[in-house]
Amino acid sequence: MTSNKPSTKLDSELPKTDLPLSENALVVLARRYLRKDNRGKVVERPEDMFRRVARTIAQADLRYDPDVDVDEVADFFYGLMTDFKFLPNSPTLMNAGRELGQLSACFVLPIHDSIESIFDAVKHTAMIHKSGGGTGFSFSRIRPEGDRVQTTHGVASGPISFMTIFDVATETIKQGGTRRGANMGILRVDHPDIEAFITAKTQTDRLNNFNISVALTERFMEAVEREEDYGLVNPATGQEVARIPATRVFDTIVESAWASGEPGIVYLDRINQANPTPHLGEIESTNPCGEQPLLPYESCNLGSINLGRFVVDGAIDYPALREAVHGAVHFLDNVIDLNRFPLEQIREMTLRTRKIGLGVMGFADLLIQLGIPYNSAQAGTVAEEVMGFINRESKAASAELAERRGNFPAYKGSVYDTPETPYMRNATTTTIAPTGTISIIAGASSGIEPLFSVSYVRKVLDGTELVEAHPLFVQAMEKAGAYSEALLERIAERGSVQGMDEVPEEIQRIFVTSMDVAPEDHIAVQAAFQRHTDNAVSKTINFPESATKDDIRKAYLLAWRQGLKGLTIYRYGSRPVQVLNLKKKETAKETADAAAAPGGKIAPRPRPLRTRGVTERMRTGCGNLYVTVNWDDQDLCEVFAQMGKAGGCAACQIEAESRLISLALRSGIRVQSIVKQLAGIRCPSPSWQEGQQLLSCPDAMAKVLGRIANVETREKETALLACPECGSVLEPESGCLLCRACGFSKCD
Repeated sequence: MTSNKPSTKLDSELPKTDLPLSENALVVLARRYLRKDNRGKVVERPEDMFRRVARTIAQADLRYDPDVDVDEVADFFYGLMTDFKFLPNSPTLMNAGRELGQLSACFVLPIHDSIESIFDAVKHTAMIHKSGGGTGFSFSRIRPEGDRVQTTHGVASGPISFMTIFDVATETIKQGGTRRGANMGILRVDHPDIEAFITAKTQTDRLNNFNISVALTERFMEAVEREEDYGLVNPATGQEVARIPATRVFDTIVESAWASGEPGIVYLDRINQANPTPHLGEIESTNPCGEQPLLPYESCNLGSINLGRFVVDGAIDYPALREAVHGAVHFLDNVIDLNRFPLEQIREMTLRTRKIGLGVMGFADLLIQLGIPYNSAQAGTVAEEVMGFINRESKAASAELAERRGNFPAYKGSVYDTPETPYMRNATTTTIAPTGTISIIAGASSGIEPLFSVSYVRKVLDGTELVEAHPLFVQAMEKAGAYSEALLERIAERGSVQGMDEVPEEIQRIFVTSMDVAPEDHIAVQAAFQRHTDNAVSKTINFPESATKDDIRKAYLLAWRQGLKGLTIYRYGSRPVQVLNLKKKETAKETADAAAAPGGKIAPRPRPLRTRGVTERMRTGCGNLYVTVNWDDQDLCEVFAQMGKAGGCAACQIEAESRLISLALRSGIRVQSIVKQLAGIRCPSPSWQEGQQLLSCPDAMAKVLGRIANVETREKETALLACPECGSVLEPESGCLLCRACGFSKCD
């Protein structure tokens, strides 16, 4: 994306660079990637970061060839990254060549049905999150709630209660502010607690640091199709304890996903059918975004090819792509050798299989340059062609490395152990992962997603609002003689260009956004990539706010029939967080919604001696907040709020907020305007009360004030989420939420 208005003081705050990096990229690099001194000042340029990473990763070549020219290898790696043809996952960029040295993003930890195993996993989770990784778990081995525990003669609390412990541990670690704690919690569909698990995130204020997914079996899916019962199995005994209708459970999944976007689903049997090392055990879980199935204690190093960089004269430059793929496989294999793993068990397991996951970003950019709509059969053909090429070449590159360096240690007994493939360095080579912040750095569209918006407004650090537009759209409109900044403003109000008379039809056809693409077309693209990907494909299947539960149901069944390994859906407007328009126009009434005294200064009416009102208790993430709203003979006139046992800064801030709200009410400011400003402000500890999410103390005060004044705290006609850090638009991206302005990600 490119900015169409100059920034103000922001330029002086960003790192200097000679690389072609956007302002968004520089903001993200400064906040999350570049080295800082003890005072938090950035002391590394982007060039320095890429050189640090390239030199560090090249050092692994010396283990296999003491005569290798390491500087030449480092220069090649540096060129791959600074040409933005390939970027590794975030931990590698952050930590290579630095003291921490933990380079992987994905981990899966085992959990068995014992207190010792559960709390060992909690400890190991904390260590991984501290090092910058995300974790996935299957809770399917834990006995169900209410089951008898023979050793203590007590009653089991079930997997969901133990998930809460992991959630609290994650909240506590916070990963030092560079990467946020992220977890995947999976439960098999035949676990006795499955129905409670499905609705766990919609009914409580727990599990805010978890994505949850239901592991669906082939037997269950067949029972859904046939409308039959299926068995629930106690994992502690292996005995079937009940039979229930498969359609009831499936419809509960559909309803919950329709309402909140969760749970996701993974097709567990299909994942294990593709397990390259079945002799090492079954796969039970994935990483936090679902694209990387892993054995217990495995990790995986991910990286992405930027497809938008490989179009020459309207065609894909396959020789250049082949060179990039071979270089990326070399790079990622080196990462395994240089990684400082957070646990010895993870080091041992990772070295046995040496899994890497090379994926892509910039697929939407590729299609635009080829003149192909995302929602067309051609898009699926291109996806098959390009990912088939990457998958084949990554295997060829891995085999070439194996000839020089040796096969991965668990090769014997693996699916590669055949005369046709005598060499293979890595048990897997391809994964389609969310690209999140690395796509911002590369200036690419995210993963295999369509464009989120052709144009929208971005808030920068000094509060300035900039209109963003996709650079290829700007080029196309300029070539057609139809470009204007006023047009971008109008597009920013709606995101999509479909149906706009000012935009030529051919440009409308090519520049489709996620809201313009039908769910079956989203699934078709995901399926095309999955057919040529070792691991899984992370993608969000977008639905309009008007989508029905039956629409979601059909998508899940279609995904199963199309051979997907999992599915994440997002229905716009389904999540109870702050909602924004792409671009809002302030009305004259909003800028002058209070009577003004002479000289243009607002004169608040005096507080009477006696007022009357009501008090509500709101359960926030920091404790009980008691909000009192009073009115006088004219209208609402004041708000008081007090937090249970709060003191210090919290009490001061709440009192200050209350005083300012009261002053605004007595100055004639409309309640709607006050509620609008406070609603959706997010703190690190959101909570739930009576099915409604409370994002912070100001958000709770807005909800009370809004209820009493009969004012809505959400604008239901809009469907875009606001970044809790900078207020810009959040994009649903590959199972996550991403802010392309500041780099915030729910999972990163």
